[in-house]
Amino acid sequence: MSTPGIAVLPDGGLKSPGPGLITLDPVHTALLHGLDELLTGLAARLSAPEVVGPPLLSVEGLARLDFFRNFPHLGVSAGRFAPEALDGLAAGETPGALPLRPTGHLLPSATCYGLLLSLEGRDVGEDGLRLSAAGRCFRNETHYDGLRRLWGFHMREVLYLGTKQGALDHLEHGAAFIQELAGRLGLELDRAVADDPFYDKGGSRARLMALDPVKHEFSAPDGTAIASVNRHRNFFGERLDIRAGSEGPAYSACVAFGVERWVHAMVLAHGTPERALDRLRDARA
Repeated sequence: MSTPGIAVLPDGGLKSPGPGLITLDPVHTALLHGLDELLTGLAARLSAPEVVGPPLLSVEGLARLDFFRNFPHLGVSAGRFAPEALDGLAAGETPGALPLRPTGHLLPSATCYGLLLSLEGRDVGEDGLRLSAAGRCFRNETHYDGLRRLWGFHMREVLYLGTKQGALDHLEHGAAFIQELAGRLGLELDRAVADDPFYDKGGSRARLMALDPVKHEFSAPDGTAIASVNRHRNFFGERLDIRAGSEGPAYSACVAFGVERWVHAMVLAHGTPERALDRLRDARA
């Protein structure tokens, strides 16, 4: 069955370029864009202006945020070919055999890191600051699984920085929005404490999170986490000297959506991409 207004591809569709990599066909692409449009509803509700974060993150900045202590296995480094490799490339040599030089940067693994680093040394005031952004994120994984687990994927986040109570209110609004939107889309989601993939399961942050959970995930019936609410306490405020007026170091919190995972959840719930797209159109009407 074809979907009106969307081109039908030749038999066989589009081939995956490699593990963890995928090219979305027209129907899945329409789902992705339509869902992302609905997800921006949280930013509109909270008056969070849209910004575009940086495409690369400095190793130095991430180190100050304990990224490598907690997630050294997830980082995807950005490298460039060394000058001595250029002649070989131009002559047709195999790129994989030629030297790469580090750039001191990683591809983002989450959208909020770039926004937080961009606010270093700023005072967001006691009224706080909200920002919305979407970007491509990249993570090394032990395995990849369709749209559930990709090497590169789209993540939309709504970030708050300000007071402790403001951060808690932000997460409450975010959780309510997730459940409300899921109902409109015909999705059944379970909320549970997240089990983040800390490299050192016995490390201080992993132990602290077990005692005082700061992240809750919303998962489809097959266990795919498609959204999360994340309480950062004042960790980023202290590390980056982001202040909330007389309140001192800012507290922060974010609501995050893995957009490809929402596409997966829609197809899982409605049987086919075409029926999922019909339900999405009904929800947008």
